[in-house]
Amino acid sequence: MLITLLNIVIPVFAVVLVGFVMGRRSSHTNMEMVNVANVTVFCPALVFSALIEHPVRLIESGPLILAGTLVILIPGLLLCALRFSGVERRTLVLGGMFRNTGNIGIPLMMLAYGEDKLGAIIILFVLSNLIHFSLGLFILSKDAGRWQWLKNPIVWAAILGVALAEHKTLLPDFVYSSSQLLGQISVPLMLFALGVRLSQGALTDWGLALKVNGSYLMVSTLSMALVMWVIPLPSAWLQLLWLSVMLPPAVLNYLLCEQYQCQPDKMASIVLVGNLMSLLIIPVVIYFTLMAF
Repeated sequence: MLITLLNIVIPVFAVVLVGFVMGRRSSHTNMEMVNVANVTVFCPALVFSALIEHPVRLIESGPLILAGTLVILIPGLLLCALRFSGVERRTLVLGGMFRNTGNIGIPLMMLAYGEDKLGAIIILFVLSNLIHFSLGLFILSKDAGRWQWLKNPIVWAAILGVALAEHKTLLPDFVYSSSQLLGQISVPLMLFALGVRLSQGALTDWGLALKVNGSYLMVSTLSMALVMWVIPLPSAWLQLLWLSVMLPPAVLNYLLCEQYQCQPDKMASIVLVGNLMSLLIIPVVIYFTLMAF
């Protein structure tokens, strides 16, 4: 089992490490164009091609969508009751609600639970993006998050993928093969970009970041326990949900905090420490889910 866990976890973090080392060694690393291309082209292509290859029926997937929504919202509500000196409530809540379902979540879930689960994995990824660019932005700034999700190409790729999954003949085959090829770029590029971004972060308070990430794990566990009690879910979905709530905070949280001037230095430390902690936590979570479900 140990070898199995290493085969799942090491390839993912190896690519992150390569990005981290190159980011540290280069004094002029500029990933802006690459990141824009990933968000606007490669990730939408991955979402579209995955939903075409693994069709999702929204009615049948309703319990997963509901559970995925609850494990994002419940931690936010629970975190509102906590206080950490020097951390604003919106900073604390944002990091606890939105986990790294893209950069780390997608490759880990595929390696751990199989590519046949890609449709469900994409649902959780798109759902997190949708809430992140609506409620998440509203948490940061009441004037910012009302309609931002409409500008997110990942959301529109998901809508198009669901709509065309049962009507593939409407478009020529080269459209689907091209989107699949472009989508294959996104996952390793997301991991590499994560490493580069983490290499640029600064740790201002190890102790505080450890406490905050510990609170994230606590509220995530409580939220999953509540969701399992309320919603009957198949084992395959429970595996995905457990891993998704135990992932480290999304790097996007730091970028948004920087944009809206919401303690970006604190969020950078929280994200960096959360990703370091995940080196120990993720193998345990994968082992637990493979054994329990």
